Amino acid sequence: MKFLFTTLLLCFSSICLSQEVGSIAGSLTDKEANNSPLPFANVLIKNSSKGTTSDFDGLYRIENLEPGTYTVVFSFVGYETIEVPNVTVVAGKVTEINTALGSSAAALDEVIITTVARRDSEVALLLDQKKAVEMKQSIGAQELSRKGVSDASSAVTKTSGIAKQEGSSNIYVRGLDDRYNSTSLNNLPIPSNNSLRKNIDLSIFATDIIEAIDIDKTYVTTNYGDFGGASINIDSKEYTGNGFFEIDLGTGINTNAINTDEFKQHDGPKYLGFSNPKMPNNPLDAYNFTTSWETQSKTPIASSYGLTGGKSFNIGNESKLSFFLHGSFNNNFSYKEGVERGSVSKQAIARKDLTFESYDYTTGTTGIANLTYKVNNNHKISYNGLYINSTSQQHNEYRGVLDIFDQAANGGGYIRRSIFERTQLFVNQLIGTHTLTDQIDVNWGATYNQMRNDMPDRMQNTLRPVDDNNLEVLTLSELSDANNHRYFHELNEDEYAARIAADYKFSKNSEDEYAGKITLGYQVKTKDIHFNASQYNFALPTGKDNPNVVVDPYHLDSFFNQESLDNGNIQGIKTLFGGSFDRPEKYNGTQIINAGYVNFQYQFNKLTLLAGLRGEKITQKIDWLTAVSPMGGEETLDETQILPSLSLKYELNEKNNLRFAASKTYTLPQFIERAKFQYVNVTYPTIGNPDLYSSTNYNVDLRWEFFPKNDELISVTAFGKLIQDPINEFVIASATNDISWANTGDLAKGVGIELEARKNLLKKELDDTRIQKLALGGNISYLYTEQDLDSEKVGKETSYSVRFTDSTSPLTGASDWLINADLSYSHDFSEKSNLLLTLAGNYFSDRFYAIGTNNQGGIYDKAVFSMDFIAKYQINKNLGIGLSAKNLTNPTIERYQDEQDVVVKSYDLGQSFSLSLNYKF
Repeated sequence: MKFLFTTLLLCFSSICLSQEVGSIAGSLTDKEANNSPLPFANVLIKNSSKGTTSDFDGLYRIENLEPGTYTVVFSFVGYETIEVPNVTVVAGKVTEINTALGSSAAALDEVIITTVARRDSEVALLLDQKKAVEMKQSIGAQELSRKGVSDASSAVTKTSGIAKQEGSSNIYVRGLDDRYNSTSLNNLPIPSNNSLRKNIDLSIFATDIIEAIDIDKTYVTTNYGDFGGASINIDSKEYTGNGFFEIDLGTGINTNAINTDEFKQHDGPKYLGFSNPKMPNNPLDAYNFTTSWETQSKTPIASSYGLTGGKSFNIGNESKLSFFLHGSFNNNFSYKEGVERGSVSKQAIARKDLTFESYDYTTGTTGIANLTYKVNNNHKISYNGLYINSTSQQHNEYRGVLDIFDQAANGGGYIRRSIFERTQLFVNQLIGTHTLTDQIDVNWGATYNQMRNDMPDRMQNTLRPVDDNNLEVLTLSELSDANNHRYFHELNEDEYAARIAADYKFSKNSEDEYAGKITLGYQVKTKDIHFNASQYNFALPTGKDNPNVVVDPYHLDSFFNQESLDNGNIQGIKTLFGGSFDRPEKYNGTQIINAGYVNFQYQFNKLTLLAGLRGEKITQKIDWLTAVSPMGGEETLDETQILPSLSLKYELNEKNNLRFAASKTYTLPQFIERAKFQYVNVTYPTIGNPDLYSSTNYNVDLRWEFFPKNDELISVTAFGKLIQDPINEFVIASATNDISWANTGDLAKGVGIELEARKNLLKKELDDTRIQKLALGGNISYLYTEQDLDSEKVGKETSYSVRFTDSTSPLTGASDWLINADLSYSHDFSEKSNLLLTLAGNYFSDRFYAIGTNNQGGIYDKAVFSMDFIAKYQINKNLGIGLSAKNLTNPTIERYQDEQDVVVKSYDLGQSFSLSLNYKF
């Protein structure tokens, strides 16, 4: 461990592998042909060997230019040559030059030059961070590719202070879990795909569609106030260059999955994930289920396919129409085996003590369309359409002690649970930016999102030994009708959101730039959710009437059929409401947020101030009709929040910034947390609490930034958070040990420090176009958290009872230490051929997972160190290959209960290897 810390503590830097270059691009038109596109014209950088020719559409691009000032020469046979001097190339940006050629040369004031930031570039994002008034942190497509990141979820964990819970979509930011974060796409809201989560699973977003991800860990009033950890915004790709078409192919294996004797999957779902098994007609009257209880064997070799294309069209002298299209499919197989224990007593005795095997098959299908119309340099309108179909198919088998008090107390118990979950996301966005005058800018956006989450035909069986003398002979458990069931649910969410903001700039300074800016904005978001669930339990004879029919757990169709209903081995099929009344459990919710804000920004020489005030009117209504609340109920949460924020930036010198930020925000409870609905897992059920209310958050940050070069960074950030009435999960003091949510104490606090750096160890220019680099990078975070736990407060404010083991605890999801590090080497063989090698590591110390109750200790995840290796070789301008090796260290994932020091869960994930092929036309 000392070696690990010594090594990783040295890794305070990251790199920008040849990303400190810029480019020149644009379009040429023919003055002699009514300004139609001019193909095959020459574009050269004066006094150098660099240049290109325009294509059929008059478009050109010169890449890999060092930052500086150039003279660009445009020529065409028979036409006058144009020289454009003093063209500035900025690292990580595209300088766009549009001009016309003809028999007479154009005047230089007719040449249109603009500089556009490349949001995918590491250097561009670093420069944006340096110039911004607020504290910003971003990761672009180029950095994602270099680190071998496949999705947005993995991407955010490469930044300081952020970790992901294994086996879950839960993202922790500075020790704060899902409820304290928010997610957006192109700065417009997107819904969650999981009723138990506030935010969408970021792994749904493949990096193929991502231009950049912004992680704002300080609050600004342009964001919704339901914030405590981070606002995570995904910028989807937008294309403006020459036409292209690209094909991607890939395959891969997981060592655990490929080494299984048989990779099991249940009946129903299909390879592509577009299946949706339906509930049978009249499920209570007869055995009408059409899918089998038995598993099928699959070959666990992953694959991926992708098509990407884009093109730009000039319309007249100033306008441009651009489109970007992408479609892809990928799947993945994984397998894990280990132990799982539940309800461990003060005497370190587990009520449930099981070994398990888990087979997982996931798919992701993505389609995105971006259409951008640039009217001129002052006006632009974009449409983004996104469709994602994401599925997870999981088959789990548990063996051992089901319950030491009444079921397989000596072992031999068996639980089988098969789950298929499908999420469809439809996003439609319209976004506009307008420069009305030199002083007034307006931007707006509107979105309509649909999310459909289905869990069709979850199957669960529980078997016990016929007697304790022969643990291998099994019969179905009759202890509860729910032990053997099939379950269906549908979650539909419709979301509308819109925003508009106007900037007014004033007070020009000595450099002829505006020192001040006032922003006025309005936002609205409405959300409607509808959840329906039906569970069909198979009632078995009990006591002396139970024939103890011997059942083969691998051939359950021989028992679950119409014959067993007819002969009484199955006494009936019932819903959770009991009897033969087929009524689904349901809850419905509506949330409306209206918000207005004002920001004042002013630069006082080296000090820049950004002060904001936001007001939000929040209405959240929910109603339910469920088995645990058969008479139904409804609750309304109605609040007005006034949210101030302050950001200060002081430029110590050209390379050093000092920043400060402070804000007040809030955290809303989620619909599922307030609905009286019980969701049953293998080891624990959850149930909502209608008495939940919002938390109030106070946030403060102080950061020093040092930019040695335009692609290097060293920063230190100290932060603190104070949360009033924090919301937590807890175990209800009851016979069933249900889990619910409550405002579990008066205060929670967290303080910490983050260190980040980016540094090139070796940079050698081989010639004008080739660079060789070696770079090391990373970030380290230290965090201390503590929250009050007050059993009496929970008892007074809710209808539930709880007995917390301790009076304080860390925040769930908090680790003392988080470390990311990477070492990268790049070598350019030619302007179109290069090699990139990256070794990336991640470490987190013991992480607090769950609050201890009933004299049981709190639960922690043990520290984990993991490592990945990525290799990418661009053979020529068309063909590239890649190799990825993930989780090379393959650590044991272990969860333990403190005080009793009992391992409650343990497994490993195996190593994953993949090979990819890319061809660009």
